[in-house]
Amino acid sequence: MNTLLDVLTGVALILGAFMSLAAAIGLLRFPDLMSRMHAATKPQVLGLLLMLTGLGLQMRSWTLLPLLIVAWLFQLLTVPVSAHMVGRAGYRTKHRAPETLSVDELEQVVAAVVEDDSKK
Repeated sequence: MNTLLDVLTGVALILGAFMSLAAAIGLLRFPDLMSRMHAATKPQVLGLLLMLTGLGLQMRSWTLLPLLIVAWLFQLLTVPVSAHMVGRAGYRTKHRAPETLSVDELEQVVAAVVEDDSKK
């Protein structure tokens, strides 16, 4: 039984580390803000889940489980919000590649805000 848990722990930790490495490489290699934002959020959350799962399997303590769940939930809740804020800030400061967007849902909203600001 311990050998199976050790193998599962190793697989979870290696996959989690790989996902975190993929996120870091994506941050360095992707060309624009939107794709870098995707690389920073999607694999990182899954990588953290796998790392925490491996940690929980290795420690084999029920008292550690709530702490691991809370850590993952905070990551799960804060990453989309921070990515959204970075994306909107990047959009407003023109750090985007408009030719890569298939649908630009913020164009009208930003244009209306700019128009209102120019009237004041």
